[in-house]
Amino acid sequence: MDFAFVSGNPALDLAGTVGSRRDAPVDTLATPADLERWVAACAELPSQVTADAVTFEQALELREALYRLALDRVLDQPFDRAALKTVNRAAAGPVPALELGDAGVRISGDLRAVLAHLARSGITLFADREACLKECGRASCTRIYVDRSRGTRRTWCGMDECGNRVKAAAYRARQRATR
Repeated sequence: MDFAFVSGNPALDLAGTVGSRRDAPVDTLATPADLERWVAACAELPSQVTADAVTFEQALELREALYRLALDRVLDQPFDRAALKTVNRAAAGPVPALELGDAGVRISGDLRAVLAHLARSGITLFADREACLKECGRASCTRIYVDRSRGTRRTWCGMDECGNRVKAAAYRARQRATR
């Protein structure tokens, strides 16, 4: 299973592991093993963690809280109190360890440390009123991303997945209209 890391922030990428939230939600983290693979694939996180049933449920709870807070920011409304409590509680956990070596930075820690790191990443992002958060412009995509483009004109969470689909559909519609 391929995971998309296109949101510009690991907390948003975790929230983006549920696609099409409004229409037909697709959860790419259906099992603890899926979560372990997602963590290993995320460049900012340890390469290997173990998820038991309890930490898996904590991760899913954090994911939903991060999504709620991100959506609150996009909609410019007050933060959901329950989501704030969940994220703040997770952020109080242990931090991953960083180790510098000739091969670069090595990150290590257990899943609780990963969740704390993700929560802190979300807190830092949501507290930054200058950060431009947007929801993907493809109708069925509900991924929220940081728009760092010049003039903040980015429309899709990622070109490979959503941008290409929207452009291809528009092209096909233009072709049908000219017939």
